[in-house]
Amino acid sequence: MTRTLRAKTRAAAVTAALALVTLAPVAVATEAQAAVSGSVCLSALPAQAHTTLNLIASNGPFPYPHDGIVFQNKGNVLPVKSSGYYHEYTVVTPGAPTRGARRIITGQRYHEDYYTSDHYATFRTINFGC
Repeated sequence: MTRTLRAKTRAAAVTAALALVTLAPVAVATEAQAAVSGSVCLSALPAQAHTTLNLIASNGPFPYPHDGIVFQNKGNVLPVKSSGYYHEYTVVTPGAPTRGARRIITGQRYHEDYYTSDHYATFRTINFGC
């Protein structure tokens, strides 16, 4: 193998390795936020979600004993944060014999709230400005 060919081969290997290192975090970030599909205007949420948000703002009392527990973020469906960062609250579903599938998940930042109507399969960021 000639000196030039060895140099080109080495350069190609280094470039490929750097591409893998550079792309790996991007892929992880995309997977971590895969279930957050856009946002929803506060005004578009059901009335029960407004009730839940008001209860969160006033620190309860909440209708279900599980309200306020730590949301585990299994599968990193929301942006990855430390344990205890997220908490979940029930959005009452009229006529449901149980808690139903609707939840609001809160983060520690002001107005960092997510809504799910399908029991954690997908989330939308609540937009308080529209």
